[in-house]
Amino acid sequence: MRTALDFTPLFRSTIGFDRVFDLLDSASRLQAIDNWPPYDIVKTGEDAYRISMAVAGFSRDELDLTLEPNLLVVSGTKSGPDDGQYLHRGIAGRAFQRRFELADHVEVKSATLENGLLTIELVRELPEAMKPRRIEIGSEALPKPESKQIENQRQAA
Repeated sequence: MRTALDFTPLFRSTIGFDRVFDLLDSASRLQAIDNWPPYDIVKTGEDAYRISMAVAGFSRDELDLTLEPNLLVVSGTKSGPDDGQYLHRGIAGRAFQRRFELADHVEVKSATLENGLLTIELVRELPEAMKPRRIEIGSEALPKPESKQIENQRQAA
């Protein structure tokens, strides 16, 4: 039994949070849990992250990293036919696709494959316009508007 959340009341008082509501909605959907290939996500600094993925048996040519807006897709496909008759096959060679939702302004810095471990370095770089900045408060008071007085002239009779 699935309980659907209705975010409609929040749309009346929030602006620009559509992506957050979409993420919450997609997270609430039941998905088949596929835990292959195993991976780690590590925060290496205030705005730096590392994804390490165990891809034993895959070469650089068989792996593909695609960066879409707010989405990193890592996929692997074994090329070539299987040679021989396996008595036991413990090293998985099946195709896979992993999707990682990225926050705004997170970019892939580098990707390396060494000893069967794919390492992807990510960094969040905020544009200068979005970084917090200090606003100076001026001490100069606003000029007061000049008051005009209408003079009343009396005529002598």
